[in-house]
Amino acid sequence: MTTVHTFASGSSGNALLLSWERGSLLVDAGISCRRITRNLNALGLTLKEIQALCITHTHSDHISGLETLLKKSTFPVWAAGPAVQELKCRFPAYENRFQSVPVCRKLPLNGCDVTAVPTSHDAPGSCGYRFDTSAGSVGLLTDTGYVTPEAEECLPGTNLMILEANHDIETLQSGPYPYFLKKRILGSQGHLSNEAAGRFAAALAKAGATEIVLAHLSRENNTPAMARNAVSCALAAAGVKAALSVAPRDESSAAYTAQAAVWQG
Repeated sequence: MTTVHTFASGSSGNALLLSWERGSLLVDAGISCRRITRNLNALGLTLKEIQALCITHTHSDHISGLETLLKKSTFPVWAAGPAVQELKCRFPAYENRFQSVPVCRKLPLNGCDVTAVPTSHDAPGSCGYRFDTSAGSVGLLTDTGYVTPEAEECLPGTNLMILEANHDIETLQSGPYPYFLKKRILGSQGHLSNEAAGRFAAALAKAGATEIVLAHLSRENNTPAMARNAVSCALAAAGVKAALSVAPRDESSAAYTAQAAVWQG
């Protein structure tokens, strides 16, 4: 069985755990090492059992706990090339721990193929990921201004998708954020809106996704109900179905399971 637990999902911090039959890995370390360790312990795991840490990008809500995590662990840290270079500059004492992952090419890890997928965000080497195991496949796409061509090509076919639904456009436009911040979020290197998430969710469901977890919701410019409704309407309009949920912002989620669709002819 292949499962995902999100430990946090939002502008205040991001981290998740992927587990499969032969191993476990973390994605991002935007919360404290103590919280990550506590969440692992609650699932019967320790840092010694983590085989790698995949970093999506170098913004603080994705790496704020990284330095302490590096001190207390030995696993490699994977990221796209430009992100690795920045991480080496920020954490020179641990530069031998950082490894570049090729984009849009599978990297094997003890029964899990890891594929980095370029995103469009204002951070060097930002990426999402696809994880393929014998039990199912998982996609992760957050912190991107739009669904990149690489994401459109690589992520369909995943069974479980962790997908950004950051903001409701009208709420953001009429809200209290300063103009420059609204422009950044709405721009090509910003974040996915509920509507954009809905369009991609429909494409993913058509390609076989059985569950979609909406992630990285803005506290000020979105609500779980708004995000879920927008994406649910997009799925219905496309005539497709998928289980739909919202990742908790500040606490660990229940287990999400990657499992292939069962077709009945």
